[in-house]
Amino acid sequence: MDETTGEPKKSTLSRWWQVLGPGLVTGAADDDPSGIATHSQIGAQFGFQLSWTFIFSFPLMVVIQQIAAEIGSVTGRGIAHNLRRHYSPWLLRIVVALLLIANVINLGADLGAMGAALQLLVGGPGQLYTLLFGVVCIVLEVWLSYPRYAAVLKWTTLSLFSYVAVVFVADVPWGVALTSLFVPTIEPTGAYAMAMVAILGTTISPYLFFWQAGQEVEEQHRHHAKPLCVSPKTAGAELARIRTDTIVGMAFSSLVSLAIVFATAATLHAHGITDIATSAQAAEALRPIAGEFAFVLFAAGIIGTGLLAVPVLAGSAAYAVSEMFGWASSLDARPNDARAFYATIAVATLLGAALNFIGLDPVRSLYWAAVVNGVLAAPLMAVMMLIVRNPRVMGRLTISLPMTIWGWTATAVMAAASLAFFVLQ
Repeated sequence: MDETTGEPKKSTLSRWWQVLGPGLVTGAADDDPSGIATHSQIGAQFGFQLSWTFIFSFPLMVVIQQIAAEIGSVTGRGIAHNLRRHYSPWLLRIVVALLLIANVINLGADLGAMGAALQLLVGGPGQLYTLLFGVVCIVLEVWLSYPRYAAVLKWTTLSLFSYVAVVFVADVPWGVALTSLFVPTIEPTGAYAMAMVAILGTTISPYLFFWQAGQEVEEQHRHHAKPLCVSPKTAGAELARIRTDTIVGMAFSSLVSLAIVFATAATLHAHGITDIATSAQAAEALRPIAGEFAFVLFAAGIIGTGLLAVPVLAGSAAYAVSEMFGWASSLDARPNDARAFYATIAVATLLGAALNFIGLDPVRSLYWAAVVNGVLAAPLMAVMMLIVRNPRVMGRLTISLPMTIWGWTATAVMAAASLAFFVLQ
């Protein structure tokens, strides 16, 4: 028992679980079905060679997501709201328009992958499953209260452990795998460079910035807390929580991505299968090589992570649009009190689902989502860096010099990756 409160003491695991929230969900949502397809293709095409890039990208992920979270927590407003208040209106409109386009395309690819995965598992009409998954995600996001919905998302992250389990089912040569993780093997080819760009593009995505910033604002409202810029004396503990949450979330994301590469490298690549277009195709290809259990785990993981990623994609779009127009934007609001916000969630999700009924090519959709994300990521990261170094926005809580250096480094790496994406086409 806790002597001060008289309540039962919580275990260390329980206390850790309470600390985790927006950062964990954001990291898990990074491994959406389209990301699974990308990592499956990298493992199938290059084996273990590109494993080291996940070590390289990890600190970049952490710093930029922590910056996004601090924008929300310190200012009490999302990224688009801060852009509207402090920067040019045309910059805000371009950013939100590009985010919407990328998110709708990504929603289409993810919902299509979920429908295809369920069709592989139980048979039946894949397109109908795609639409049903979209409707289920809308209903949950609109009608559940924020605390309950946040808990649902948090528990859904556990579905990603299915990919860790696949690694142990597959016959991974651990000596080779771990060597590739810490000793880079670089090929001076266009295909290799494109694969590196793809990893960075699926790892550092603009919709994750908007989502984590928005979720930090939601958490403040939930706990009736003031923005940290208003009460900077309380900032230490909260910023430490954000740091822990973000590090754990991004580590979880990197671990799952690495598990997918390891599993497909040890199975598909080892058996000469080097061309994977979709996550469902990767699951189907695993069946004759790694067995029925690995196939089921992989396919079920696509559905689980899709149920997590689809609401994040739609929610981040709704935060951005609502903040741009000054609408109420909270998952804790009742539907009648935030009609435009919830309508944006529904329309974005249904538009994504509709893409699968007009002959959506999953490979081309992922390509165009990557193009739009590539166009948006580096400039948006640069704007975020300006925001977190601006005392007019952040008050006394502008970020430190070391974090500034890391943030601009991440921005430069993404700019170089985006440039390489276009040069290598």
